[in-house]
Amino acid sequence: MNTKIDFNQVYEEFHLKILHYLSRLTNPHEAEDIAQEVFEKVNRSLSNFKGESKLSTWLYRIATNTAIDRMRSPSFKRSFESSSLEDSKGIEDRNTWLGHKKTLTDQTFIREEMSECVREFIDKLPSDYKTVIILSELDEFKNREIADILQVSLETVKIRLHRARAQLKAVLNDACDFYHNEENVLACDRKSTQILPKPPK
Repeated sequence: MNTKIDFNQVYEEFHLKILHYLSRLTNPHEAEDIAQEVFEKVNRSLSNFKGESKLSTWLYRIATNTAIDRMRSPSFKRSFESSSLEDSKGIEDRNTWLGHKKTLTDQTFIREEMSECVREFIDKLPSDYKTVIILSELDEFKNREIADILQVSLETVKIRLHRARAQLKAVLNDACDFYHNEENVLACDRKSTQILPKPPK
């Protein structure tokens, strides 16, 4: 690029977005440390950014690769196991972070207005599916941008999204009852797994 990009401006514009993305992709307890590592890499590499892709996709590519490397480490696995149940502050933060989207559409069940149980099921998707769902449905990247971020083909992104949506929709239908609450927001409740006693004859 001919125009020099100021790191401080990049940090100010993208830090929270990257932090929110990493929190969804990994967990809120690890996201801050990973985000710090991401922007250290950005600061070192920004002068080499040639503008061959959008700045946002370049940043998310670094964030995704850094998160994947961290998730493969034994220390992350131990941390994830010890913090599998988020504290109330973490849940509150995630709900707040998911509050920047547009109005509901009929594309999928996945929207930030839905209750936190939906995001719990997103967390349980296979890693490749989880990543494309988060980038598409929560961070609102187009398929071609996701392909650029993940450095895979556009067709691969489409296949992963289709399978991820189908898998998520199936488990949600099995596990949740969907309804519109008093604010006309799509929400869900867990279906009871309790086996009720048979009525007397």
